[in-house]
Amino acid sequence: MPWLIPDTHAQAVEAAREIVLRRLDRSAAPRAALAELLERKEVDPRVATEVLDRLEAAGVIDDTAYAARLARTRFAEKGTARRAIAEELRRKGLGERDVAEALEQISSEDEDTAALALARKKLSATGHLPWEVRRRRTAAVLGRKGYSREVTMRVIAEALAEE
Repeated sequence: MPWLIPDTHAQAVEAAREIVLRRLDRSAAPRAALAELLERKEVDPRVATEVLDRLEAAGVIDDTAYAARLARTRFAEKGTARRAIAEELRRKGLGERDVAEALEQISSEDEDTAALALARKKLSATGHLPWEVRRRRTAAVLGRKGYSREVTMRVIAEALAEE
């Protein structure tokens, strides 16, 4: 009765698929993170590649959409600069094409506006402190968000001039 012998490859594929789908139920993830998960679970690399290829072909895994969504969210909710968003996307294993496409949706003007809003907010919150402390703390906030020194100094000067 050979038809009763379980197909171990099919079982391995199904187990790997379940691992990936359970992970994706929690939140979207790039292919690289899912491949790393399967590696940690000691899934055969050929099986992992097969499962990820199938899910990508079906549109379940979409690195371009993931990168675009993450960039929009980080910028809109946290005011994170394009440079810091790009670093995060690369750490997550996304390719340069996906990173570049994701960052296209954030213009230099948008970034300058966000930096100025962050500077205003921090300067307002530190109004009781000496000028140099306020400037230093505001620069630190902008630096952690990924803004360049040039942008940081310009928006701090602009925000202070408004006061």
